[in-house]
Amino acid sequence: MNKGLKNKRFVKNLILFGTGVFVFLVGILIIWISSFKIPDFRSFEDRKVINSTKLYDRTGKILLYDIHQDVKRTNISFDQMGSNIKNATVAVEDADFYNHKGIRLTSIFRATIWAKITGKKVTGGSTITQQLVKNTLLTSERSIARKLKEWVLAIKIDQSMPKEKILEYYLNEAPYGGNVYGIEEASKTYFDKNAQDMTLAEAAYLAAIPKSPTTLSPYGKNKDKLEDRKNFVLSRMLEVGFITKEEYEKAKNEIVLFQPQAIGGIKAPHFVFFIKDYLEQKYGANVVEQGGLRVTTTLDYDLQQKGEQIVKEGALQNEKDWNGSNASLVAIDPKTGQILTMIGSRDYFDKEIDGNYNVTTAHRQPGSSFKPFIYATAFNKGFTPDSVLFDLPTEFSTSCNVYGQALPGRSQSSCYKPENYDNKHRGPMKLRDALAQSINIPAVKLFYLVGLQNALKISEDMGISTLTDISRYGLTLVIGGGEVSLLDITSAYGVFANNGVRNPYTGILKIENMNGKILEEFSQKPKEILPKNTALIISDILSDNTARTPTFGANSVLNIEGKNVAVKTGTTNSNKDAWTIGYTPSISVGVWAGNNDNKPMKKGGSGVAGPIWNKFMIEALKILPSEDFEKPNLEIDLEKTKPVLRGFWQGNENFFIDKVSGKLATENTPKETRQEKIITNVHSILYWIDRKDILGAPPLNPEDDPQFNHWEIPVQNWWEQNKNKYNITTQAEIPQTTDDVHTDLNKPIVSIIEPSATSLYASDQKIQLKILSSGRFPLQKLDIFVNNVYLGTSNYPFNFSFIPSDLDNLLAKNELKIIAYDSVYNRAEITSFFEVQ
Repeated sequence: MNKGLKNKRFVKNLILFGTGVFVFLVGILIIWISSFKIPDFRSFEDRKVINSTKLYDRTGKILLYDIHQDVKRTNISFDQMGSNIKNATVAVEDADFYNHKGIRLTSIFRATIWAKITGKKVTGGSTITQQLVKNTLLTSERSIARKLKEWVLAIKIDQSMPKEKILEYYLNEAPYGGNVYGIEEASKTYFDKNAQDMTLAEAAYLAAIPKSPTTLSPYGKNKDKLEDRKNFVLSRMLEVGFITKEEYEKAKNEIVLFQPQAIGGIKAPHFVFFIKDYLEQKYGANVVEQGGLRVTTTLDYDLQQKGEQIVKEGALQNEKDWNGSNASLVAIDPKTGQILTMIGSRDYFDKEIDGNYNVTTAHRQPGSSFKPFIYATAFNKGFTPDSVLFDLPTEFSTSCNVYGQALPGRSQSSCYKPENYDNKHRGPMKLRDALAQSINIPAVKLFYLVGLQNALKISEDMGISTLTDISRYGLTLVIGGGEVSLLDITSAYGVFANNGVRNPYTGILKIENMNGKILEEFSQKPKEILPKNTALIISDILSDNTARTPTFGANSVLNIEGKNVAVKTGTTNSNKDAWTIGYTPSISVGVWAGNNDNKPMKKGGSGVAGPIWNKFMIEALKILPSEDFEKPNLEIDLEKTKPVLRGFWQGNENFFIDKVSGKLATENTPKETRQEKIITNVHSILYWIDRKDILGAPPLNPEDDPQFNHWEIPVQNWWEQNKNKYNITTQAEIPQTTDDVHTDLNKPIVSIIEPSATSLYASDQKIQLKILSSGRFPLQKLDIFVNNVYLGTSNYPFNFSFIPSDLDNLLAKNELKIIAYDSVYNRAEITSFFEVQ
């Protein structure tokens, strides 16, 4: 009994203690909550400026942009706002605004507890009142205490002022992109009218923006996203009964014209807003707008300034000469991926050309500038720069006959018979020349041979992010049938510049919060994409001025005197886009020129974009290290690599003769006297190569390839007209006897007289080499080695000496090795020893 009584007392005391603690904590919470004061919204602008995010160049000294340096705001009263924007905002942000008490418990549950249970991020939990608190009073940190403050202050504000006043404050404080705050300023900025005069469609656009002010800016690159969000606003207004179905349809289809953008106090504006968009996507608009971030970017402002001047002068000249009003430029360090220069148009503030639009991130057809990715894929698979493809008129669509006429029941529009830039055809052509001269037909054939999926995988791995839907593309892609951004393709060319290693592009060196804490800092993320030799081969071809001369001339803008620079051009149909992209090991520079509205120019490629690229590259190379490309390994194993891949288009069956004896070569025949002969048997490459196994045996039934006849017939027609220009080698010319000059019996016979194996030499003694030789052919050359280290070469009549102390690898007992060659390259190896005291 006593024990049970004690237990009851213990439980009772525990309950009383717990109740006391709870009451105490509740009391503290009540006191804490009661201490909250209704904010003075007039202090908002000053607070914004104090915590403004600032963007700097790579030195950290030049301020590119202070996000709130020129905040634009015009406060107006509730009755001056007009019903359209008020209804649109309430519909999309907080449809129960006029019914709740500052917070919505169901939304809070969904955004907190339900999100934790399901693991899914739930948005839309904040009321207009809560958003007003977040935008004006609280910091951007995420914590339970901050969220509690937000809820309590929202309730207190709702109790202390009418809904109309809350909405007035919200619409006067809301961010509408850039430095524009408040609905009146936004209406004037975007539509040049007062807020109360906006149409329903205009109001829907502005109500869409505060969700993500940079991403959804009318002046940004995401106009499709803004359009979708505007339509969503209208659909919400229809759902809650603010507008009728007729009003909805009219506003949805209304064409709204935005005023041109005008921003001052900013350097490198396209780059600045590119970075601001990145910051907002990663850290959120509130942090960017209010967090006081210090952002050190990768921008080289000296190069940026030079680039802006060069681009503007070049675009104005192009407008005068070729009807091309705009241009853009990107420069990237391929060794790091850091963006050094970004110029999105000839003039950000030029209203006539939509200058605020950043063309460096726009998607445009690349023309022939896409070809290097195809060629890189081919070299990976075993093709060589000397591999030959026929540049002849070729119909590639199997729904058409070999002459480009649609088959019965097929449409003529399905035929695809590409032409070269000059409408000429060159017959057999090495891949080196075809790429350097930007010849289309061999490139399309090569694309077919390597496979669409393989080539797109390479381009994606190298940094092209826009060609992910393989089903959309065909063989036209190789001469620009898809769309890429200048930023992507310039970065991808950086992989060639960096010997096959990709460093993803970045515009950020360091991001610090207002307390100096580093939130993000640059670190390299290199990844090998291409074999080094493949990248070196591409660079070797694109820097080969001799190879490109037939198309561009010896002294074109692509050639920078005294510098080793690789470069490729591109032009799209009707000269709508002109590209020049080039690089050294230190910098990758891409230039686009054209018209934003796709209006054709009178000229394309190097003639329009080239001069801009040339002038900028010259300026950049003045301050960058002078670096040459490493030479690729172009040696080929003649026995293992079939002739058709090594440039022998006349056939693929070969034999080797000895040039001295004129007989079949043997294993003793030296490479200097071996000559390969190809039996003349001219076919298209599909006769000799299986697309699924480039290095393997020829296909047993080449005609099974759907392209075979389309390639073969033009080749046979060409050969019939041109065979009299070439030497013919037949089976009958294969010698029936083997090389009898290069045999073991005919090898040189050499004896070493001096140094002698029986003598002892002083380390500083000069030793004169003496030999005796005999053999069928006279001795011509000696290669001399001591302890397997090459010492030198001596030619007939052999006067060679050395001093032992000059040798780095001298021993007490040393091996002397001589490799002797006679006049027909027979070879013998002799060794002896000599001692040094």
